[in-house]
Amino acid sequence: MKTTPNTAINRLLNMAILSGCLLFFVPARLYAVPPNKHIQPVTQPGTRDEAIAFIDSIGELKPSRWWPNIKPALFLQNLKNTIRDPIRIYPGDGTNFCGYGALTYLLLKEDPLGYAKLIVQIYHEGKGSLGEIRFRPSAAIRKAAGSLRFKGRLDIHPAEQMWYLCLADRFKGYLNFLNRKYDKDDEDKLWASVNYAKFNRMVRSLLPYEVKARGADLFRPHVGDLYTYISDRMKTGTIVLFINNRLMRKKNHPTIKLSLPTHYIVTEQLILTDNLVTLIYWDYGGKTLLQLSPAFLKRIVFGITSCTKKVTNAR
Repeated sequence: MKTTPNTAINRLLNMAILSGCLLFFVPARLYAVPPNKHIQPVTQPGTRDEAIAFIDSIGELKPSRWWPNIKPALFLQNLKNTIRDPIRIYPGDGTNFCGYGALTYLLLKEDPLGYAKLIVQIYHEGKGSLGEIRFRPSAAIRKAAGSLRFKGRLDIHPAEQMWYLCLADRFKGYLNFLNRKYDKDDEDKLWASVNYAKFNRMVRSLLPYEVKARGADLFRPHVGDLYTYISDRMKTGTIVLFINNRLMRKKNHPTIKLSLPTHYIVTEQLILTDNLVTLIYWDYGGKTLLQLSPAFLKRIVFGITSCTKKVTNAR
């Protein structure tokens, strides 16, 4: 995520507000996780081929009165490309959309047909639902989608602009209390921020997963040996890490570096060899291989979210 001087200042202000807010909002039981609630019964998800066939069946997409700045042909092509290759999804340069990007990557792997139908429904009707979660984006959101600029590849991905804005509009955490209504450029500000509890709540609400989370916004998880803990849970599910990415090589960051987590990555592989951890993960439109010491891994990880598919249809 590229950082300009203005976005650097915004992020520093965001982190300062975050630190103050957490004195009031971090729960006493930092590692307690509420039980899954309001999860729809598990249904058979659609395949990638079924999702592509659904998109092809639409034919020529007509302009939507709900989304005046979205070009129909570009929207449909963006959606098809995303279904074909979920790795391509890109939350944008300078935005606070990374949590929504990680959530979307999980959703595309789990149920690409469900994702495609939801996005098309929102385009046609200006609203939509997935399970028990209803999306009714505000007029400001509907006007903004398709018009975001200077966000890298996200500029030409109107379907993802629409989806990330809808997610930020629908789900709120304590970081969003001071900025709850969208105004121009709020995708870069606290309005779009995703604290750790909010991320886990979104995953529980939109995906048929048993979700267990360890960690917090300011405190690292107490799990014993971190490598062993993550590796064991990768055997049965998908792991999302909430990390402090200020030292990640492919990112640009402010000169003043705060020891706070700001980023979500989806772990693909974790290998320990000769006291060196090889971490392969998804974020920002691609997969990255990073080698680091176990001590450095412990230093950057603040949250570990384990996502395991539900095995029964019972609530």
